[in-house]
Amino acid sequence: QAQLVESGGGLVQAGGSLRLSCAESGRAFSTYAMGWFRQAPGKEREFVAAISWSGGMSNYADSVKGRFTISRDNVKNRVFLQMNSLIPEDTAVYYCAGDSRNPGLGGNKYDYWGQGTQVTVSS
Repeated sequence: QAQLVESGGGLVQAGGSLRLSCAESGRAFSTYAMGWFRQAPGKEREFVAAISWSGGMSNYADSVKGRFTISRDNVKNRVFLQMNSLIPEDTAVYYCAGDSRNPGLGGNKYDYWGQGTQVTVSS
């Protein structure tokens, strides 16, 4: 069974950077769209960024555009989220997710999820 394992979270000061990594095993990773989501305390989970199977297309939530970059390595079965210019509002548990039925972007329904990694941004 496929697994997604996130890493790279931690505590950082406002203005700093972190790079999240998500490793996948057990499925045809290179054929799936992948996404990053986050959930802050007391709030619903929200979309952050997504990338198509080839890496040729990506999209972002307005709140992170220009600061975050999603990328993937289909040889190593990994997806990354580079987060720059972090602000306290970025504090959340970050999850990666895969859409095994849609390799592109648009109408994605993510059907498998990692356990999450905590990102805390101090002011």
